[in-house]
Amino acid sequence: MHGVEAFELVLGLLVLVIGLHWLALKLRWPPATALLVGGGALAFVPGLPAISLDPELALVLFLPPLLMDGAYYTALGRFRRHLPGILSLAVGAVVFTTLVVGVVVHWIIPELPWAACFALGAIVSPPDAVSARAVLKGVHLPRRLEALLEGESLLNDATGLILFRFAVAATLSGVFHTGEAVQSFAFVAIGGVIVGAAVAAGWVFLARRFGDRMLVMLITLLLCWAAYLAGEAVHVSGVIATVTAGLAMGWYQHVILSADVRLRANSAWQIMVFVLEALVFILIGFSLRGAIERVGGIGAIPTSWVQVIIAVVLTVTIARFVWIFASEAILEIARKAGLKRARPLGWRQATILGWAGMRGVVTLAVPLTLPVDMPGRDLMLISAFAVIFATVVAQGSSLGALIRKVRPVDTDPLAKMAMPAAEAAMARARMAVIEELAYAPDGTLIHPQMLEEHRKRMRFMERYEEDASAAMDNLRPHFDVLLQAIAAGRTELIRIHRAGLIEDEVLHELERDLDVEELTITFQRGD
Repeated sequence: MHGVEAFELVLGLLVLVIGLHWLALKLRWPPATALLVGGGALAFVPGLPAISLDPELALVLFLPPLLMDGAYYTALGRFRRHLPGILSLAVGAVVFTTLVVGVVVHWIIPELPWAACFALGAIVSPPDAVSARAVLKGVHLPRRLEALLEGESLLNDATGLILFRFAVAATLSGVFHTGEAVQSFAFVAIGGVIVGAAVAAGWVFLARRFGDRMLVMLITLLLCWAAYLAGEAVHVSGVIATVTAGLAMGWYQHVILSADVRLRANSAWQIMVFVLEALVFILIGFSLRGAIERVGGIGAIPTSWVQVIIAVVLTVTIARFVWIFASEAILEIARKAGLKRARPLGWRQATILGWAGMRGVVTLAVPLTLPVDMPGRDLMLISAFAVIFATVVAQGSSLGALIRKVRPVDTDPLAKMAMPAAEAAMARARMAVIEELAYAPDGTLIHPQMLEEHRKRMRFMERYEEDASAAMDNLRPHFDVLLQAIAAGRTELIRIHRAGLIEDEVLHELERDLDVEELTITFQRGD
């Protein structure tokens, strides 16, 4: 494909993303479902060029920023608190699913080597961070359940990739040592943490010393790829390195990045993540065409393969429920035995956790890296696509309805300080500084308006802390008036600019001030 044609194709895909995303909003579908189905349907339209997705490029292009995005916004306190449950899902459930899928596939096709069966299991076993984030947007979940799903989606790709590499090596060499595999797994995981922490430390060092905000934004945006590529370069888990760096950046950015850099970088980052996330699902759908053509078309798929594909889809779904509810039973037994830290989720949250097992970019890209002489390679490709479609379309589309039907209850204890109390504490700290600096050394009041303004704010915050709902109900009409005043100021600013009375530089400066003021009021209204 010519370079200009490739660029036109990318632009066409972006237009397609806009159309499908708008359609999903109108139909109230998860955007991932519309993008996946739309891409898959369009891939078979006659005359459209075939799109092949380089697997190594897919992993290095899409996975690091989307993992970093999840890690950056992860609540680190809840992540640490629920780490045993996260590891149970990210490691235990993935290993269990890999083994169960391998056994089922070997039972249906005995001639396929055991290691190849387990390789297929490793491909389809890890739920995907991209799919989970895309489907769970706008869905309200209990905090513990949200922490488990977010943490699992960040770490289980590493488990699946490591298991996959072991299984492929065992298939091609015919040799597998459990002890060596466990040691290698531990080395790759711990090494990923060390590399990620080192890369994050480098980011902290540079961000504190670069005076130019564009340079700080650039190294912040590139951190995900730096961590991933560094991990892969030293043969440890690039996934875990990226997640570690993302968690560290999310923790330190509050004290390292200026407000200006943080706002600008977040805006650029959100646009980039939206585009990459959407293109992932579009390209998954388009890639289905190549996989079907490689086996000679849908009609050429053997009956035994159809049985395997159906069995794999059912197995990955059932195995997840089995692991989760078995873990629930163990926690319940431990709780009754007097172990206070054992807190079962309950059947409501466990049901949602079991159904939220969407697969995505890793399950797509990994089988495309299989050697040509790998036994069962085409079967693995078709099975992987089937699992992605079944989980994203079926589970992703019905997850919101399931949550509304089951109505999970948030059983996590509340924090000691709610938002009204936190805002009141901040207001008291600001008031203390204003009261100190509003007077000159000789006791003369030099900032009377500022002092009165903060006293009014302090009195409001005290009422807000006592009854947040009533305070906001009284304040919203005030905010509405301010927003209308800002709109009038914006209209007048544009009028005098269009009349040629001010220069463009003045327009941009004053418009920026209005934007910041409007954004501040919008945040205060809680919109």
